[in-house]
Parts: sequence; structure tokens; C-alpha cells
Amino acid sequence: MVADVTGAVEMRGALIRLRRATGLPVAFGGLVEPDLGQMRIRELNGTRTTALSALAVTSGNGLGGKTVALARPCAVTDYSSSRQISHEYDAAVAAEGLRSVLAVPVVVRRRVRGVLYGALRTAQPLGDRTLGEAVEAARDVEQSLVVRDEAQGLLAAAREPRAGAAWEQVREAHGALWALAPRVADPELRAELLAVCDTLAAAPIPGPAAGGVRLAPRELDVLVCVAGGATNAVAAERLGLRPETVKAYLRSAMRKLGAHTRLEAAVAARRAGLLP
Repeated sequence: MVADVTGAVEMRGALIRLRRATGLPVAFGGLVEPDLGQMRIRELNGTRTTALSALAVTSGNGLGGKTVALARPCAVTDYSSSRQISHEYDAAVAAEGLRSVLAVPVVVRRRVRGVLYGALRTAQPLGDRTLGEAVEAARDVEQSLVVRDEAQGLLAAAREPRAGAAWEQVREAHGALWALAPRVADPELRAELLAVCDTLAAAPIPGPAAGGVRLAPRELDVLVCVAGGATNAVAAERLGLRPETVKAYLRSAMRKLGAHTRLEAAVAARRAGLLP
């Protein structure tokens, strides 16, 4: 899956945040390889050796494997002597000199997509604040993976021949992505998301609409919002446009559809098979 590969960037950023927020000297993590049924540690921050690099963790085994299997955070005060976990990876953990370790799952749509670890080189309990910061770091990765999944899904849909109401489902999701983009903190991911939106906006609507009416992509975006009961101001916020621009698109769509009100335009577009 593409998101599982490109998510390494988000994982790297989350590890930096985790160490800064908690003061933990070591953080590492990896993403699940769905085809192989395992999680592989790819990102290291603060480590002194390469003992953990590329380590494949099977679900249920060790601390990370337990986290994958249970889909919830887990922690041990002294890794090598803990009775709460199995010990397949003791050699790698010992080589890095780790004692107290926590692991937090990255969960997207109820599926574990990766694990974030934080660790101390001394055996002492990791408090609730530390665990809470680790969970927040994992949430950042989860949000980024959701955005990437949505973008990839829309691109795939845009490449398939669609018409009428089915195509409008893609347009509606496209509008939602435009609204989500400003809330993405990572500038590279935000730029990538906006580029995907631009690609979708430029995609031609497959097949002629009933009655020969053909609307521009942004005109359809506006009508989708209108059909859902949104005001011009709300539509502008969702689509990342100025209210005046929304009004211009709406006027153009109304003219093409022969409608005199925004409601008439939405009804006419739905009858023409342009809206779901």
C-alpha cells in the first residue's frame, strides 16, 4: 500500500516530536507490511547502534508485537526481565541498552498501521504524561495516513471511467479534501494534497450530462455544497475559496442549468445526473 511506504516521513516527524515532548533519549518505530503480516522498524532517533534497524516484529511477539495484536499502548519497566511480553527480540534491545520501553499503535480505520516506541536506558516507570505524549504523536501519523489514503483513493477514482451520480461522489470527496488541506501542519504533505486536488479539479467529467449540460469541476463542487444545505460562506470555507468566487461559480452553474435560484440549480443538476 502506498501510504504505508510514504508514511515513513510522518513517522520520522512523530519520533522527533515524541523525544522533544517527553525528554526520552530514544525513539523508534515502523509501519506494518500488510503483505508480510509484520511490522518492520525503519525509523530510529537517538539510538547508538543499528541493532534495531530493519528489525521485523511479528504480531504478538515482544512489546511491539503485543501492541500490534492488542491495538493499544503497552509499556514495560525493564524489558529483558518483564513477564508481560515474550522475548524474541531481547538481543537487539539489549544491544541498544534499552530498559524501560513503551509502544503505541498507529491505528487507521481500526487497523494497526504502525508502532511508535519510546525508551529509557534505565529501569524506571514511564508516567502517564509520557504515555499521553506518545499517543498524541501517534495521532499525528494517523491523520497523515488518512489524508494520504484519501488522496490516493481519489486519484484512482479519477482514472476510472465514471458518469453522473457516481462521478459526483468523487467531486464531493474532492471538496472535502480542499477543506482538510489547510489543517495539515506538514507543509510538504499539505502541498502534495493540494496538488492532488488540482489534478482532480482539472479532470474532465466523463460522458455528456443529460440535456447536454456540462458544468466545470468547481461549479459542481459548489452545487454539491448547496445541495447539502451549505450557505455560500460555508461552501467557501469547505472549498478553500472566497465567498465572491463561490457566488460566481453558482451564478455560472445557474445560467447553464436555466435555474433562477440556488435551490432550483441543485434540483436541476440532480435531475441531470450531475449530483448524487
